[in-house]
Amino acid sequence: MEKAVSKVPEFKQYYLSEFEFFDGDEFITFNIIGINVARNTVTVAVSDRGKISIIDFELMVDADDNLYFEYGCTFKKIYLNDFMEV
Repeated sequence: MEKAVSKVPEFKQYYLSEFEFFDGDEFITFNIIGINVARNTVTVAVSDRGKISIIDFELMVDADDNLYFEYGCTFKKIYLNDFMEV
């Protein structure tokens, strides 16, 4: 059973933070635009190969209490701590 996401720090810390992920072919840019603690979701603007999508991802917590969501067909873990303010 997954841990509940109840220890989300203040949202302002993550608002419009950016993370770039290299999928082996292209860089994919993520920008956090919302966190819903009640639904355990994070809303992210994803820029992938010239296409911008707004996607809700389920927030999960690993064994070290780090928040992350999974992206792509390989379910790559994208940690919220890796996002930086731009």
